[in-house]
Amino acid sequence: MKRIFTLIVSLFLLSACEKGNENEGGEKLPDAELKTEVLTQSLVFPWEIIYGPDSFIWFTERGGKVSRLNPKNGVVALVHTIPDVSSTGEGGLLGMALHPEFAGKPYVYVVYNYRNGANYREKVVRFTYKNSVFIDPLVLIDDIPASSIHNGSRLLITPDQKLLITTGDANNAANAQNKNSLSGKILRINLDGTIPADNPFAGSPVWSYGHRNPQGLVIANEKLYSSEHGPNNDDEVNLIGKGKNYGWPNIEGYANTTEEKAFSAVNETVEPLTAWSPTIAPSGLTYYNSDYIPQWKNSLLMVTLKGSKLVKLQLDEMGTTITGGTDFFLNKFGRLRAVCQSPDGKVYLATSNGSEDKIIEISVN
Repeated sequence: MKRIFTLIVSLFLLSACEKGNENEGGEKLPDAELKTEVLTQSLVFPWEIIYGPDSFIWFTERGGKVSRLNPKNGVVALVHTIPDVSSTGEGGLLGMALHPEFAGKPYVYVVYNYRNGANYREKVVRFTYKNSVFIDPLVLIDDIPASSIHNGSRLLITPDQKLLITTGDANNAANAQNKNSLSGKILRINLDGTIPADNPFAGSPVWSYGHRNPQGLVIANEKLYSSEHGPNNDDEVNLIGKGKNYGWPNIEGYANTTEEKAFSAVNETVEPLTAWSPTIAPSGLTYYNSDYIPQWKNSLLMVTLKGSKLVKLQLDEMGTTITGGTDFFLNKFGRLRAVCQSPDGKVYLATSNGSEDKIIEISVN
């Protein structure tokens, strides 16, 4: 049911030096009042939410379900249950993306874990959505190492119609530095599964490496941003570059020890835009630039699991620096896995508590 409860919160800045609550003329904007409404509940580990071109919210659940939610009335319709999904620990059906020309090319891309004999693996599959069901599965890439932890795995289709895939280190940290392994990477493939000719390593889907467990991915300002889980310290948001090394497991967060500085100097690693210790377990990521909530313009919105909050990360005009951060809904809904937004600027969150999980709409009062 849609109208489970309503919560009004005010947006208060966490510090006097917070930037981004101003209009283009530099004038201070008043705090906005946000209204939250639970659109649906009784979900089990939703992992991805997408506001589709059909004005429905598409979402995955880790057990293998893909469904569509009508945000106007809270009605959920099951689209498909993927039979070979294997949900072990943190694994299962994870990320999803819709083709940018969905009306004419009704393709749905999903990434999930499966069993190949005794081996636990991950693959990306494209389905065709026809007559409200999935048909014609096409495997684009498979045999990605998987584990009960550290599987990634967010999907993103770029403006030049390439498919990006985040993969975790699958609980084998050394593989993140091995460019011949698909673990601990951001991968880039064509929408038919072939390898783009302009990838940084010939014949390889690897776009960047040295990642531990990236679970957020978004393009904004013609730049690619990722959020990533650290170990017991140094969760990160990174600005992703072609062929770049992000250091894991030799560097945790910033290169600030003698050993880390030496490794960085030899391997030309990239420092994060920001890092958190103690950790907050960052997951889904989106970019907000709507006039609907002007206080959030030119910000990354990131949801967190351990931190149980939505974080607004204000960007500078170039999109290369985070100038401030503000937390919202701390401990209101528990662990948060995914975030998306509608064309009119409303924001949607998915919880990840394992029972009675919810999809929540954020609007202005």
